[in-house]
Amino acid sequence: MSHMLDPNLVLRGYASGVFPMADSRDSDELFWVEPRTRAILPLERFHVSRSLARRLRSGCFRVTADEDFAGVLTGCADRPETWINRPIEQAMIALFHGGQAHSVEVWEGDALVGGVYGVALGRAFFGESMFSRRTDASKVALAFLVARLRAGHFTLLDCQFMTSHLASLGAVDVTRRRYVALLGEALGSAVAEPRPDWRSLDGLLSSPTEPASSAAAGKFIVQLLGQTS
Repeated sequence: MSHMLDPNLVLRGYASGVFPMADSRDSDELFWVEPRTRAILPLERFHVSRSLARRLRSGCFRVTADEDFAGVLTGCADRPETWINRPIEQAMIALFHGGQAHSVEVWEGDALVGGVYGVALGRAFFGESMFSRRTDASKVALAFLVARLRAGHFTLLDCQFMTSHLASLGAVDVTRRRYVALLGEALGSAVAEPRPDWRSLDGLLSSPTEPASSAAAGKFIVQLLGQTS
């Protein structure tokens, strides 16, 4: 029988700079991690390559938010080795229902082909995991996530561990001390105006009568993020 993981304990962990992981999907045990160096993605430095800009403008993917959180979670865990065990999965779903965990979904037709999920706390977003079943699907998900965080007045996107994929998109490593300072600022400034708002981008992407097409939404994201190469 799986042990329960208290969602409030997860939030307290994030607020203090640690996060839960498991050794495998089937493990009942979990441990708390505080990396010596932390990967973050500065929201003003997200790197939109020419190929990613073309992919975004093409409208080949439809992108949504919080439409299929469980599907994104399952997609992220569906790999030979994963740290997402049942207690973490259940805690994340509880946080989603409580409005504190969020997902960005990438669709090709009716098929979920990529996405990213994480937890929002103050002006910080703790990116947990992403997956891709089509070329660039996870990059598109991350571009929409960064745009959503920028539009919503967030200041910190925590990526936990550096990968070459994240580095190519502008992620950098910071020391534990620097991360704690950035986290403190992101949590402490959450009561100031304008308040952090996960839904701000929705208003920018839709007119009073209908939402933007996939291509129009992609073009807007490229403009918002600024094409850099």
